[in-house]
Amino acid sequence: MSVPFPDPASDSDAPARLLAEGAPGDNAPALSVSQLSAAIKRTVEDGFARVRVRGELSGTKRAASGHFYAALKDDNALIDMVMWKGQAARLAFRPEDGIEVIATGKLTTYPGRSKYQLVVDSLEVAGEGALMLLFEKLKARLGAEGLFDRERKYERLPYLPTTIGVVTSPTGAVIRDILHRLADRCPTRVIVWPVLVQGDGAAVQVANAIRGFDAIRPGGPVPRPDLVIVARGGGSIEDLWAFNEEIVVRAIADCRIPTISAVGHETDVTLADYAADVRAPTPTAAAEMAVPVRAELQAQLATWGGRMIGAANRHQSLGSERLTALARHLPRREALYAPQRQRLDDNGDRLDRSQRHRLTVIAERLANRSGALRPSLLARRWDRDRARIEGLARLLTSLDPRALLSRGYAMVRDADGAIVTTAGKARAAGALQLQFADGEVAAEVVDGDGPSLRPKAVRKPLPGAPKRGQGELF
Repeated sequence: MSVPFPDPASDSDAPARLLAEGAPGDNAPALSVSQLSAAIKRTVEDGFARVRVRGELSGTKRAASGHFYAALKDDNALIDMVMWKGQAARLAFRPEDGIEVIATGKLTTYPGRSKYQLVVDSLEVAGEGALMLLFEKLKARLGAEGLFDRERKYERLPYLPTTIGVVTSPTGAVIRDILHRLADRCPTRVIVWPVLVQGDGAAVQVANAIRGFDAIRPGGPVPRPDLVIVARGGGSIEDLWAFNEEIVVRAIADCRIPTISAVGHETDVTLADYAADVRAPTPTAAAEMAVPVRAELQAQLATWGGRMIGAANRHQSLGSERLTALARHLPRREALYAPQRQRLDDNGDRLDRSQRHRLTVIAERLANRSGALRPSLLARRWDRDRARIEGLARLLTSLDPRALLSRGYAMVRDADGAIVTTAGKARAAGALQLQFADGEVAAEVVDGDGPSLRPKAVRKPLPGAPKRGQGELF
């Protein structure tokens, strides 16, 4: 009895099962190319789902899409590899031909070209020797571009920076050492830009921090640093590799702010050290390079101030001595003024004589023009006017009503200060004010056969108080 062969079109696992059962060629149905490729793809991926491969990079290429393509080879074989954009962007180094690496990923096939390839998740340099080789290649290439030339660097760091920017991890011991050392030497404003200093994305963060400090505008809300310190603690060459990345080296070389590289210990060297304006052996040493010792600076300023004051005093003393010596040779003031005084007296005499003569001439001319202006006529007119004024004064004295008051008369006024001249007006007024030669008396009119007065309390005007009614002529 024959067993029907499964239809490949209705059974997705048919290609793999047919291959496994080893059906006879003549009676087996034909597979499509896509079916065979899919079967091979599943078989390869199931058998090599996770592999680590060591080899040398060859034919490295980064596509416009961001994907990275290369081949891994050794002396006898070669296998293509691909690294998708997301994983390629997190590489801690720049892959180049000739670098020995360890690639971790899965093996798969590419049906479009009937080939198999390695899809890489992570890529790392194989061993310290390979890293040093990459280090030297990067150093030579970037050095050829002039990124390490002395002409690109500041000859001197700012002597007393007011603001220091620090690019480092915010949680490590490095930032504490830097802040402590700065506080001991010379307290300064510090702005910390927190970054990763190791692992995926560290190089990008460090480069962005350096460019961020360089982009701060002077006078803005955030003070622009006068100095930037790029710092990290010690570690292996793999740990420090982020500071060998091209993106970090270019950011330091392009920075317009003086930069100190303080990566690792004294024996550790990175490409950031070559690009920076100054290399510090340790982060603590970078803080010491950044600022002077305040106490020493104050002592130096005091010394310079004392020297300046001493020099000024000596200069003043010497000038005073010279002035005194010169004054001895000057003529006395009286000798200098005597000729001028005599000349002034002579000119004064001449002026007096000239003015007297001129006034005499003018007087004669006036006398000739009008005889009324002769001195004798003027004297007679003066006597006549004086006699007239004296007569008017005597008449005025005789007409003064206050002279009558001294002979027993009284002056009567109403409440408004107006003069009362008749009895009817006195009755109508009611309250009167009697003025005598020695003062005033207030009186009140009493009803009867005739007007009679009753004295009231004497009212004296207050000093400076205005008088009511019309004032007196005298």
